[in-house]
Formats: sequence, C-alpha cells, structure tokens
Amino acid sequence: MTVPRQQIRAAFTADTLTVYQAYPPEIADAALAAGRFVAPFKRERMTWIKPSFRWMMYRCGWALKPGQDRVLAVEISRTGFAWALSRAALSGYDARLHADRAAWRRQLKHSPVRVQWDPERSLRLAPLPYRAVQVGLTGEAVHRYVDDWIVGLRDVTPLARAVHDRLTAGDEPGAAALLPVERPYPLPVEVARVIDADPGPATDTGRA
Repeated sequence: MTVPRQQIRAAFTADTLTVYQAYPPEIADAALAAGRFVAPFKRERMTWIKPSFRWMMYRCGWALKPGQDRVLAVEISRTGFAWALSRAALSGYDARLHADRAAWRRQLKHSPVRVQWDPERSLRLAPLPYRAVQVGLTGEAVHRYVDDWIVGLRDVTPLARAVHDRLTAGDEPGAAALLPVERPYPLPVEVARVIDADPGPATDTGRA
C-alpha cells in the first residue's frame, strides 16, 4: 500500500494518542514522579512532540545520545492535539499554501504551534520516501500541553534499547516485533489543510 507523502501515523485510542520526547535523566525522572512535566523542564522553551517512535529513535540514537538518553511516551488527549494542529504554522514556506513569504513569516510569528515534516525512518533509521510529523509547542500551547493534555507518562527507554540490541544482534524480525503499532491518524479535512497533511481514514475510534 502506498503511504501518502505527509501523513500522521501514531499509536492512539478513541480519546488519546501517544507522542515521544527524549530528555536527560533529571527532567525525565522529575516528570515521571509528578505525572507531568515539572522543573527542571522549562515551559519557556519550545518543546517538540513526535508521534513516530522510529523518528524519535533517529533523533535520540536509540536513547544513547547524551542529553537524550531517556525517552518518554506521553499519552495526550486527542482534543488537545486537535487544538494544536488547528493553530499550527508550517516550519517552512510553501508557495502552494502561503500568499507570500511575508504572510508565512507573520503566521509563524503569531502561532503557538509549529509543524515540521521530516523523512520517516526505517527500522535501521534510513530515510523513507514519506514523512513523519514533529509538532513544536510554545507559549500557550506548552502550558496547555503540561497542564491539560497529558493523560499519562511512561519511560520507554528500556524498549528503545531492547529494539537496538536486537538490531545489533541481527534480529530484525525480533526488533520489528517490539515496535509500537502506529496507524494512520484521522484528521478533520480543515485541520489536514492547515498542516498540509493527508487526512487519513474518514473515521476511526482508535480500536485496532
């Protein structure tokens, strides 16, 4: 089956979806203890959430990069995710979607959410011909994320390293079997238009 060039794929239920972030131990441990992000997490900085586990592994090097050696799976509300996407600005200018560069820069300046599309990654972290989404949150969006959207936090660092260990041992089927199941995520047509994404399935309750 052909995968659309820009499509959100995620692990999700009827009410929530899972995104990933990588942090140093001091931020991860404090967040896990509190069940939400607390100091030394800084709300003043843009924070990027990633629905693709493999893209997160590419970014953090299977949780082996210094400062990104703890990977959290963050379960957030789908209503919060929809709020973010509907207010997003694309990280790059596109003549198909913006009147001109000045209009794009104005949108980027005033939006609390940034959407960036990067090549999705294979199990071996090679780039694929279709893209995965990163969503950057700042200002109001960060406060909503921390205070309202988070349903649960899990440490998936052991999972990241288990997949890497199997790959290192040459057991690709075993590594693939450990990956979270990610499916095309349904988007309202108007939201898909804002972020230049394929809308995915028409309806989906989140049941596998």
